[in-house]
Amino acid sequence: MSISLDKLKALRKQAGLSTAAPAGSVAPIDVVGAASAAKPTMSDTAKVTVAADASGSSSAADALPASRLTPLPQEQRQQNSVFGWVEQIQHKPAQPQDGAALRRLLATRNRAIAPASPVERGPVDRDLPGTEIAPGLHLIEAFIPQAIPAQPLSLAFSKRPEESVAPQDLLFFDTETTGLAGGTGTRAFMIGAADWHHDAARGEGLRVRQLLMSTMGAESAMLELFASWLAPTTVLSSYNGRCYDAPLLKTRYRLARRGDPISALDHVDLLFPTRRRYRGTWENCRLATIERHLLLIAREDDLPGSEAPAAWLSYLRGGSARNLRRVGEHNHQDVVTLAQLFLRLVQAEADERAELALETER
Repeated sequence: MSISLDKLKALRKQAGLSTAAPAGSVAPIDVVGAASAAKPTMSDTAKVTVAADASGSSSAADALPASRLTPLPQEQRQQNSVFGWVEQIQHKPAQPQDGAALRRLLATRNRAIAPASPVERGPVDRDLPGTEIAPGLHLIEAFIPQAIPAQPLSLAFSKRPEESVAPQDLLFFDTETTGLAGGTGTRAFMIGAADWHHDAARGEGLRVRQLLMSTMGAESAMLELFASWLAPTTVLSSYNGRCYDAPLLKTRYRLARRGDPISALDHVDLLFPTRRRYRGTWENCRLATIERHLLLIAREDDLPGSEAPAAWLSYLRGGSARNLRRVGEHNHQDVVTLAQLFLRLVQAEADERAELALETER
């Protein structure tokens, strides 16, 4: 607390004292730290001064306990008044907090903010799409009616001008994994694949099949079933799958002590020809960007691929299946987009070659 000089003079006047202490009446005093004594009050000081004036004593040691007072050096007595202890109190250093007291305070606070009773929750949504074809392994199927390209598709857009592929040999695939770092600790918990297929009941269309693991132990069954979808004539197609998805699956086959069915197959990665053709046209060449600008596809309620690991791990720990279903929808759209992008790149390359031929003839 700060006390001004005017207020001190007024208090001394009310006590019947003069502004300056009589010479030799009271020795200036200093107050020791709070560790040894409490701070003297205004009334204590006034009483000391009055007692000294009445008795004619030149010391205040008899009026206050000796433990609360300590004499000042001689050179400071000429500068300090009887009320010099005020400045010393104002500039007194803070005392360290008691650690035990702080811990007790925090414990009290935590008890105060803790809920009185657990919040009641309804049943957790654990429904997964598709059919459980093996313990912990779900198969999700969809069919999109569309005409299958009648002619072999040229791979000139992929710097293979002399090569082509039969549409029904193409298998577009994408994985959802437990992390993006790769390595032996990362596994694919979902594999999505799309191919052009002729069905006797539904006709021609794009067939989409997805394998989803709901337990760790289903990985072996998933790898075995995916291998059954591949044939020696299969041509894999992906978006950055040559650098990420394919190596990850090869690692999982080796760790499962199964033969690697991927390395022997041809692989057309659409990321690199897309970059060559559209780099600088849009802000980046991510698949979502290509969908939006080139294919005019707008996703709704799409869960980003970066959140897929958390959705799957949350389900394994007993959480809701809602986000895991959204992962499945994201994966479904990815493989459908790959088929459309493949056709668009084939067409763009054919148009460019036709224009070049016309210019050459002119």
